[in-house]
Amino acid sequence: MLNTKRKGARAERRAIAILEAAGYVCTKAGGSLGVFDVIGISAAAVRCVQVKSGRTYCSAIEREQLELVAVPANVTKEIWRFPDRCREPLIEQL
Repeated sequence: MLNTKRKGARAERRAIAILEAAGYVCTKAGGSLGVFDVIGISAAAVRCVQVKSGRTYCSAIEREQLELVAVPANVTKEIWRFPDRCREPLIEQL
């Protein structure tokens, strides 16, 4: 059985790689202590991403916390889910 913390960190690195390939500069919240796991910044936009891996979904409490965060117009709040054995994430914009 794969360590869930390791699996989550790998999904976060995949999200960073995708964002960096699209021209974003990324930072990762250490120890999952922030509301968002990855923040990507480009000249035109900022993307705040909560990353989930495997069969996990955002709980109702997590989703409510994400929705309550006030952000400027050029910032998007997103949930990226990496299902098992899936190459691309399922992206939900809040």
